[in-house]
Amino acid sequence: MKSLRFWTVVLLLTATAVVLHSRGDKDYIPPREPLSNMPQTIGGWTSHDIPMDAETLAVLGEGDFLNRSYFGTTTLAHPVSAQVGAVSNPLAPVGLFIGYFPTQRTGQTIHSPQHCLPGAGWTFESSQYTNLRDIKGNNYQVGEYVINNGESKQFVIYWYQAHGRSIANEYKARLRMVTDAIRTNRTDGALVRVITPISTSEPVSSARERAVLFASQMAPYLPQFIPN
Repeated sequence: MKSLRFWTVVLLLTATAVVLHSRGDKDYIPPREPLSNMPQTIGGWTSHDIPMDAETLAVLGEGDFLNRSYFGTTTLAHPVSAQVGAVSNPLAPVGLFIGYFPTQRTGQTIHSPQHCLPGAGWTFESSQYTNLRDIKGNNYQVGEYVINNGESKQFVIYWYQAHGRSIANEYKARLRMVTDAIRTNRTDGALVRVITPISTSEPVSSARERAVLFASQMAPYLPQFIPN
């Protein structure tokens, strides 16, 4: 017998196809800045882009993608250590991936980390939904994972961003896309993922603090690239 999750996915895909077909051939796509304009420096973090190969881009489909590593120091997380004479130690990098799809009408859909990460050899140690507050006081519904691949371990924050809201659950995000297609003729949306390695001598709480710190400083920029 097929699982409830399987039939839920089938129902959502069927409903999406019916609704999008009934709405015509084109979505309304609001103006936005390209993700390449995301600041290279955010709250003291500096970055460099990580190119994606042609095979990866082919799997992702037609969209706008950002893949970067940001680097900071312990003075970011602990301002008291920025006193005169203090030594600034480098933090482990934080990776930022954003995939924005202007339309999901033609079968181009946001790839869930729950599917992509296992396909790349990662397994999930833990997962939960929680809230993240950015530096401007805005709340985001996010998912948090601890994943591992052999001796490598990483902490992940992710969420789906569309039309001024954040959703952690992929099925809820898909349902909201269907309702928005009916109400506003929009199916655009994005996946935002923040990821950082957990060293063998580091507690998970420390990696989480680093990821949350960066995400809270980066999130206010998102409306420039993911329209409300």
